[in-house]
Amino acid sequence: MSEATPDRKIPAPQASPENRAFWEAAAAGRLLLRWCLDCGKPHWYPRPVCPRCLSPRTEWKAASGRATVYSFTHAPGPAPLIVAYVRLDEGITMLSNIVRCPPAEVRIGQALRVAFAAAENGQAVPVFEPA
Repeated sequence: MSEATPDRKIPAPQASPENRAFWEAAAAGRLLLRWCLDCGKPHWYPRPVCPRCLSPRTEWKAASGRATVYSFTHAPGPAPLIVAYVRLDEGITMLSNIVRCPPAEVRIGQALRVAFAAAENGQAVPVFEPA
């Protein structure tokens, strides 16, 4: 697990009973998604009710960890921070950070893989790096 950048930490996530399994898996270096057992689709952010069909029948499944850059921006400075929407192979889009890549090298459609960085409180959070 690494820091987002040497001088910029990711804000600490807010754990709740509904997303506790997600954060526990992240601490173990695994990315989980919630999948609906009725419509068969994953959703982001982690919550127990499917936002598409409103079914309460959902379960956690491991994600592939593979993604592509959908959109991004960056805050310049001595410790640049790249904020991006990434499209996971499972079809969902999530907001995250891109690490271990100079901002000038990030491209729409670029292949990424999940990594984990320490937030302000030490909690592991999913970030993405070039594949």
